[in-house]
Amino acid sequence: MLRELQGIIDTAPAGTWCWASQAAEALVALHRLAVDAAVTGIAINATDLAAHIRLLRHAAHIGITQTSPRGTKLMAARHALACRLVDREADYLRFTRDLRVPADNNGCERDIRMIKLRQKVSGCLRTLTGARQFCAIRSYLSTATKHGIPQFPALVQLAEGRPWMPTTT
Repeated sequence: MLRELQGIIDTAPAGTWCWASQAAEALVALHRLAVDAAVTGIAINATDLAAHIRLLRHAAHIGITQTSPRGTKLMAARHALACRLVDREADYLRFTRDLRVPADNNGCERDIRMIKLRQKVSGCLRTLTGARQFCAIRSYLSTATKHGIPQFPALVQLAEGRPWMPTTT
């Protein structure tokens, strides 16, 4: 979301106010509130939360009025972004209600980056079986890493026939 907003900010005329900058600032402030609450163990201040959400909503509504869904392709994309901010607000701000939810999707992007890089380097994955095996190994290593298990020992255990398995809850 911040990358898309930054793209709008970067293309806005110099010296003019841009709705995307207000939306980005509000999102960053909300993230900071969530991180502070998670670190201190104290709930997010309701007044601060409401103020930043109001700024985000206001910016999104201005974005909707300043853009047109029927304009240029770029204008339609900006309009769609502003509409998504309004329509999916609960999804985008879930990290403020449940502090276990990350504010970004960097972990998900990191998980798919390796296969995209491999596709780029080799041109493709030769067979469906090879692609499945590659994804299974990457998934195993990603899960092990997320549980604090180093990748090499996890691979050694896997090769020895005693794979590491996460505990079920």
